[in-house]
Amino acid sequence: QAQLVESGGGLVQAGGSLRLSCAASGRTFSGYKMGWFRQAPGKEREFVAAISWSGAFTAYTDSVKGRFTISRDNAKNTVYLQMNSLKPEDTAVYFCAAGGGWGSVVVTTTSYDYWGQGTQVTVSS
Repeated sequence: QAQLVESGGGLVQAGGSLRLSCAASGRTFSGYKMGWFRQAPGKEREFVAAISWSGAFTAYTDSVKGRFTISRDNAKNTVYLQMNSLKPEDTAVYFCAAGGGWGSVVVTTTSYDYWGQGTQVTVSS
């Protein structure tokens, strides 16, 4: 059974850094894009970043551009989200996801078929 497992969340002060990891298992995600989404209490799940299967293409929401970097290691079936210069407004549960396609659909939750259980990121001011 396909499974995505996130790790690396935690509590960090504003201005600090965290690196999230998402390990895929149970099936090959060959050809799949990988994405990171986040959901704060009382808010809808929102797109953060995505990376194409080859890693040649990436996309970010405006609020994290220049601070977050998405990458993947297909040999390890793992995708990463390096988060620098963290702000209190980055506090949320972060989810990784896998799905087909690319282009404008990367920001939509419906374009992803598999989801992890989430990891909490808390940024204190």
